[in-house]
Amino acid sequence: MLSLKFSNQIEVGCDEAGRGCLAGPVVAAAVLLPEDFHNPILNDSKQLSKKKREELEIIIKKESINFGIGFVSPQEIDKINILNASFLAMHRAIDKINEKIELLLIDGNKFNPYKKVEHKCIVKGDTKYTSIAAASVLAKTARDKIMKNLSKEYPQYDWENNQGYPTKKHRRAIQKFGANKYHRKSFQLLPNQLKLF
Repeated sequence: MLSLKFSNQIEVGCDEAGRGCLAGPVVAAAVLLPEDFHNPILNDSKQLSKKKREELEIIIKKESINFGIGFVSPQEIDKINILNASFLAMHRAIDKINEKIELLLIDGNKFNPYKKVEHKCIVKGDTKYTSIAAASVLAKTARDKIMKNLSKEYPQYDWENNQGYPTKKHRRAIQKFGANKYHRKSFQLLPNQLKLF
């Protein structure tokens, strides 16, 4: 059961998607919900079907007070590492919230402070707090759309179905065709026993 509030402050929930992928950006969302927001379907995006996530995306965007989505490219990920890239994506999402924020609820156990705003890191926060769950849905749906579009450019990697995660089919394609500009070169794209030609 999700809790609507952590405190009596004006809270914005933040989450990211795509941290464990081999390709594509890492995407984060920040969401400020009204105090009376309730949706019985809403949960951590990983627990929801694609159809339910897409339905919730429309509802969250319509009913939230404000939301923001931030992106960090594979090239930036390679420069600053995936952990810092996740924080940067969250900062870019928060930048788009044009409202007063008193508390940031962050999914996970680490975060780089955002300006002078107080934050709380909550492990599995997307299963505990409504605003983080809402952010997880927006981050996931935004990233899935990006990977679907990139799949049109590079259909051999099956990104439309694997979203850039290290599936067998994705890794076989990397072995056969090599990496492209959307792959994260700082990641282990292939297991040690497989080599790029």
